Amino acid sequence: MNFKRIATSLAVSAVMVNFIPLAIAKEKTVMVGGAAMYPTKNIVENAVKSKDHTTLVAAVKAASLVDTLQGPGPYTVFAPTNAAFGKLPKGTVATLVKPENKQTLTKILTYHVVPGRLTADQLMDGQKLITVEGETLTVKKSGGKVMIVDAKGGAATVTIADVLQSNGVIHVVNQVLMPSS
Repeated sequence: MNFKRIATSLAVSAVMVNFIPLAIAKEKTVMVGGAAMYPTKNIVENAVKSKDHTTLVAAVKAASLVDTLQGPGPYTVFAPTNAAFGKLPKGTVATLVKPENKQTLTKILTYHVVPGRLTADQLMDGQKLITVEGETLTVKKSGGKVMIVDAKGGAATVTIADVLQSNGVIHVVNQVLMPSS
């Protein structure tokens, strides 16, 4: 027997065994709405799993934005929860998802989307963000919190930051952001 060959073969095998866990390392996930959000999945694939975002998902479908948010992006999405939509005046969501209000719904939803992938550490106090809708959001940082201020002065607090997606990043917010018109 050639002990040198066996030792070399064992050493190579040990390296390969140690390499495998790195090659198939478990994805780092963030829990949102009781579901794991996977960074290898796109915005829509992850959002549909969150029980806290069923209203947002229904609105995205009603506005025909699914294909866009499944596209390559990258996008930064400030994603209001069901509770955030619940803070709107009674009947607002039901009215917005009607086909005749698609343009208004689309305007509101695209106001929550910024081109590019902006993580929380890239959002600076006072920073102006131009949304896909075309208007501006303002970042406010205070006491370790990140807030997004809309055109009407309403402020949404980021409750879960940096939910990485294959085509961008989601920041969960506790208010619906409203454009100026």
